[in-house]
Amino acid sequence: MTPEQLRAFCLDFNGAVEEFPFTPETSVFKVLGKVFALSALGASPLKINLKCDPDLAVRLRADHEAIVPGWHMNKRHWNTVTVGGLPDSMVRELVEDSYDLVVAGLPKAERLRLDRP
Repeated sequence: MTPEQLRAFCLDFNGAVEEFPFTPETSVFKVLGKVFALSALGASPLKINLKCDPDLAVRLRADHEAIVPGWHMNKRHWNTVTVGGLPDSMVRELVEDSYDLVVAGLPKAERLRLDRP
């Protein structure tokens, strides 16, 4: 997965936007003001921080060398994923799971606006 494909995939979710609150090199993907992914898209290797259910996060880290505790994030709830170390389909699934977790924490009215009850 290329940086351009990763950016496009993150922005394809309802209500998703890309912002640069930290540095011009760090893309922060948000849904209704809440972060669901962070990545320095120009970095090599390409990595992305993603929100994850705490129990699943531990299992994923044990099963995949390309998944480690979230860098500069709450390590209980965030993983850093080396994109090239996993199949593209799994990276897409992890990004979607992160988006879904963030949306699930939004008020019901906002979830309905996103077509995600």
